[in-house]
Amino acid sequence: MRPMKLTAVAIAATLGLGLTACGGDGDEGGSAAPASSAPMTSSAPASSAAAMADGQFGPGCAAVPTDAADPGSFAAMAKVPVATAASGNPLLSTLVTAVKKAGLVDSLNSAQGVTVFAPTNEAFGKLPKADLDKVLADKKLLTDVLTYHVVPGRLGPDQLAGSHKSLQGADVMVAGSGSEFTVNGASMVVCGNVQTANATVYIVDSVLVPKS
Repeated sequence: MRPMKLTAVAIAATLGLGLTACGGDGDEGGSAAPASSAPMTSSAPASSAAAMADGQFGPGCAAVPTDAADPGSFAAMAKVPVATAASGNPLLSTLVTAVKKAGLVDSLNSAQGVTVFAPTNEAFGKLPKADLDKVLADKKLLTDVLTYHVVPGRLGPDQLAGSHKSLQGADVMVAGSGSEFTVNGASMVVCGNVQTANATVYIVDSVLVPKS
């Protein structure tokens, strides 16, 4: 994959953030969806949140719907591939918009075992709207950013720490252990070990941008 354009580097330098995402196809309309009225936050340390019955962990997990019939619940997400699972979760609506604009829905849904670092609506909300709109309008740049959020293989918490080559080509660095992890030194895992039919998802509080 070709190196990212300077616009992404400028965004990363300005914000001190990193972008990782996955892609999707379909809807091409509009700018990013607004942040959820109940966004995930990372104000509490991950160790303060009890692990969920099915192995999920982190303070942000409390914001995920608990009704198994809700398409955004852990139970519902586990039954469908990752792009479809994200589309059912209102906390990931901005990510879903980006995935659709990049035309990556089918690619993600057909992937045979991947790990996805999924930024929340609140994570995208940290980006200036003008910068976010510019990335969303540039399909090549958007694809680079989103595929940087995806690494091959389904990584459990015991396999997460270390360097992982993303589908974009640049390395993603994860540090931590137990129920406390950071990605690229800045983005915190707020709800980890979320299962979908073909992926393990770690929901993060900042968008990740690959280095040039």
